[in-house]
Amino acid sequence: MIDLWPQWLRPLWLLSVPVLGWLLFKLWHRRRRAGRWQVILPPAFHNVLLGGGSGATSKLPWIALGLAWLLVVLALLGPSWQRVEENHQRPADPLVILLELTPQMLAEDSPPNRLEQARRKVLDVLEHRRDSQTALVVYAGSAHTLVPLSDDLATTRNLLEALDPSIMPKPGQRADLAVHKGLALLAQSGLGQGRLLLVGSSLSAAERQGISQALGRHGPSLLMLGIGSRDGAPVRQANGEFLKDDQGAILLPRLDSAALRGFINGTGGRYRHARIDDLDLRGLGLFDNPRSTRSEGQTLQLDSWADQGYWLLIPLLLLAACAGRRGWLFCLPLLLALPQPGQAFELEDLWLRLDQQGQRLLEQGRAAEAAGRFRDPQWRGMALYQAGDYAGAAEAFLQVDTAAAHYNRGNALAYSGELEAALDAYDQALERQPDLQAALDNQALVEQMLAQRQGKAAEQPASTEAQGSPGRETEGNSSAQGSPAEPAPGSDEQAGDGASAQGDGSDQGAPGNPPGEDDDVVEPPHTPVTTALDAEQRQALEQWLREIPDNPAQLLRRKFWYEQQLQQETPR
Repeated sequence: MIDLWPQWLRPLWLLSVPVLGWLLFKLWHRRRRAGRWQVILPPAFHNVLLGGGSGATSKLPWIALGLAWLLVVLALLGPSWQRVEENHQRPADPLVILLELTPQMLAEDSPPNRLEQARRKVLDVLEHRRDSQTALVVYAGSAHTLVPLSDDLATTRNLLEALDPSIMPKPGQRADLAVHKGLALLAQSGLGQGRLLLVGSSLSAAERQGISQALGRHGPSLLMLGIGSRDGAPVRQANGEFLKDDQGAILLPRLDSAALRGFINGTGGRYRHARIDDLDLRGLGLFDNPRSTRSEGQTLQLDSWADQGYWLLIPLLLLAACAGRRGWLFCLPLLLALPQPGQAFELEDLWLRLDQQGQRLLEQGRAAEAAGRFRDPQWRGMALYQAGDYAGAAEAFLQVDTAAAHYNRGNALAYSGELEAALDAYDQALERQPDLQAALDNQALVEQMLAQRQGKAAEQPASTEAQGSPGRETEGNSSAQGSPAEPAPGSDEQAGDGASAQGDGSDQGAPGNPPGEDDDVVEPPHTPVTTALDAEQRQALEQWLREIPDNPAQLLRRKFWYEQQLQQETPR
């Protein structure tokens, strides 16, 4: 019996029961007052003309009214016999990225080179597909699975940084083999048809024929992102020489977008040329909502109860249908049981638009709350910038194609440490307004910061060798190995000079100071070593730890070589 007793969600409605009971009692025992008709008509006609044709007044309407009010109160109390259950859903939109890893991807017509631009685009796709299954296949003369279908962004990012054409075991270019491997991954996943994203710079006739045969008529959608330019650029090898073709001439790989677009469109897919912004990926539909979802088979029972009072609306509707006659005005309380939409409403919504509310919050210093109110992307980016969310601010500024928006996006990217992307944003701002002095100043400052970063990266091996040399066993030397003596790139002494450039560009809607200040520089904390080892043993241990390779490139090279040997030994 305890299980049959419901859980009442709104028990305060019980306070209305005495009021309704008193009102129903008054209606039941009310007396007919003398009016003009009772004075005019003879008493013999009162029961017939004024009493409804019967000698006694019927109490049935008041019984029905009392029953209706009782159902209304029970519905408003919110009876519930079960808790809310949630079935966890995840996107079921598998994607296999096929990345070309040939020496031609080292051409520098897409700064810094084609491979680096392709790596950034792949990371953008993975960032927007955190909950979706994504695989990565690399190919040259052979195709190999780098990451199977997974949502592990950290592992994929680590392996992407180690990609280089030198790890491929077989020279050449076989995108058709990569398509076959991608189709096999989609078939093994059991998540649906999925899509293929080809990131490369060219397709030979043999590759196109193999891809067409692999896809067939009912294959998955093939998307392609072209990397490079029409003019092309020579490929500089590791020894400093340029890559040459079979005739001994310097190889100049070019991107034929028109031919690639025609072939990809012929297969039923879509082609886009790689851009600095995200319009290319959006044009391929990679940032759209997932086309379907899948259940993980886990049902979570929440603490909240399901309101089941709506079942009482069925008898209420029957009583309301019977009450559709003159004189039943007391059934108006039935309208109280109609479901009302649950909307978060505030008083200021009557007078201020969301953008105006966000501007008021921004003036009060509540930037994070203001960002949630703004609908205008420019204002939302400024609020996110002031709140310290530089990545979100850069994404918001990207939605506006103006010089001020690109300038602000460059500042946000510079603060988040993406110096190369910040330079691209400043370039786009100067394309739209060449005389924007603030963008010129910040661009020069970011270029100087990037040069310092690259210079320090080049000096790091020499400094590491000096730290590991014998004869330096003092505590100061061991602490220098744990944290750099100089500040991180971006905290140079010229940051104050760049701040004066903000005044020149204040009319462009810049949300804050230009990059290069010391506020966002976090020095690595130095934790003293409290072990029983002496200085010499500790130095030897640190030297041994530094010799352990943390770059997975060598591991990938051996893995791909082993896979290639197995394929050659396996009879077909």
